[in-house]
Formats: sequence, C-alpha cells, structure tokens
Amino acid sequence: MRPLSYWLKVLIWVALALAVAIPLGAAALSPQLAWRDPIYIIAGFAGIFAMALLLVQPLLAGGHLPALSAMRARRFHRVIGATLVVAVIVHVGALWITSPPDVIDALLLASPTPFSIWGVLAMWAVFAAALVAILRKRMPVRTWRLAHMALVCIVAAGTVAHALLIQGTMGTFSKIGLSILVVAATAKVVADRRIWTLVRRSRRD
Repeated sequence: MRPLSYWLKVLIWVALALAVAIPLGAAALSPQLAWRDPIYIIAGFAGIFAMALLLVQPLLAGGHLPALSAMRARRFHRVIGATLVVAVIVHVGALWITSPPDVIDALLLASPTPFSIWGVLAMWAVFAAALVAILRKRMPVRTWRLAHMALVCIVAAGTVAHALLIQGTMGTFSKIGLSILVVAATAKVVADRRIWTLVRRSRRD
C-alpha cells in the first residue's frame, strides 16, 4: 500500500495539471473560435499558455513541486522562463499580424482599452525579468533578488488584470480560478523569500 505522502505528491501534480488544462480546454471549446482567424486563435492560446506558465514558475522557484530536486527545479525554472518569453512573443507577434494599429497603440500606451495597457506592462516586465536572470551572475545577490521578484510581481499582477479585463475565449470561472492561483503562488514565494527584509536592508545600506 502506498504511503499517504505518495498520494499527496500525486494529488499536487494532478491539481497542477488540471489548473493548466482547464483554462486551455475551456478556450478550445469556446464558441468564439468559430469566427476567429487561425492567427488570432494562436495569439489567444499563446497568451493562455503563458499565463499557465506563471503558475508553474513560482512553484518551481519555491520548491513546492514534489519529486523534483532543487537542481532540477532550478533547471526547469530557467527552461520555462525561456518558454514564457517565447509564448509572449508569439502572443504579441500574432496579434500584430491580425491588427498592427491596435498593437502599436498598445505599445505606445495609447490604447483606449485598459486590458491592453496591463498586457504591455506585463510583457515588458517579462522581458526585464528574463534579462535580469541572464545578468544574474554579474549582479549583487541582494540586488538580483529584489529586481527579479519585483518584476515577477509586476508580471503576475499585470497578467491577471489583463486576463480579467478581456472578454476572450477563456471561460470566466477558469480564468478567475487561474488568476487566483497565479497570485497565490507568487505571493507565497514572496512571503517565503522575505523580500521585505531585503528592502529594509537596502534602505539601511
């Protein structure tokens, strides 16, 4: 008979799989896909996939996924971080193909739709977080942690606001559920890393 700890580990992985699969499945079954162009559908799914990765990333960073050693978790964290950047580029690039003027307005923060502004904010924060990760070895540890975590918080908040304000293919309940999980996972890592103590130390220095 399997020990209880084994089934808890299985339950965590199953819950994570469902948290990722349900929003994607809801979008795949959305009636709005019937009148969307293929490139627009690709843009939408790239955005949903990117948001799902935002749930996985803090879980890896915090060591909350069972059966993964710290080294493997860090490795997967880097790989998924790169995948997230690609997903964002695909999302924005596909939207550019469908409607260049709308993307230009969004990038210039001149879009009349609030969700576009939040999306652009999250996009630049993703790129900045990736750049900080690349430059990690050249930065003081405290500066690196503060910068990366601050950018990650901006990414999570911006993405959630972006998603909640869009009337898209992702189902309302699945969208809200994924948003709550992304915020909760990010907040958990911030709390565990005690980022506020680093801020206090930086002010003293």
